[in-house]
Amino acid sequence: MINLMSSIMIDRPIKQVFDFVSTPENDFQWQYGILATASLSNRKGAMQSFFRSIGHLLGRRNLSTFEVLEYEQNEKYGFKSLSGLVHSRTSYIFENVSGRTRIHIFIEASAPHFFKITEGMLEKTMRNQLEENVGMLKTILESKLTAFPN
Repeated sequence: MINLMSSIMIDRPIKQVFDFVSTPENDFQWQYGILATASLSNRKGAMQSFFRSIGHLLGRRNLSTFEVLEYEQNEKYGFKSLSGLVHSRTSYIFENVSGRTRIHIFIEASAPHFFKITEGMLEKTMRNQLEENVGMLKTILESKLTAFPN
């Protein structure tokens, strides 16, 4: 089992950060290897919401379906994979810090479908990607070019 954690401070109000991160269609903008993501249900944030993601991981195309497990506005967002190369559960916890937002990210993963790869190699790749992803998230959200509704 792979366990990853990361935390980052973003100089944006919590609502803007939460809304961006909890919208699956934004994933390709800040998550390495994601080509496209789409919601499969119309009730954003409601339990029994699902989304599908197409991307690549270690040179292999990956189509995954996810179920939203946690959705507490401006506090928590979490989901688990229902299909794909990697079985995972991801949780984001959002914290207001003097008008800025700290995000804590927790990922648990295993790769039962990767027969020719060691879990250690996958963990190293995922850890590096996570750090790149949070850096990209910070850059995108703090960019003056990014337009957010009030």
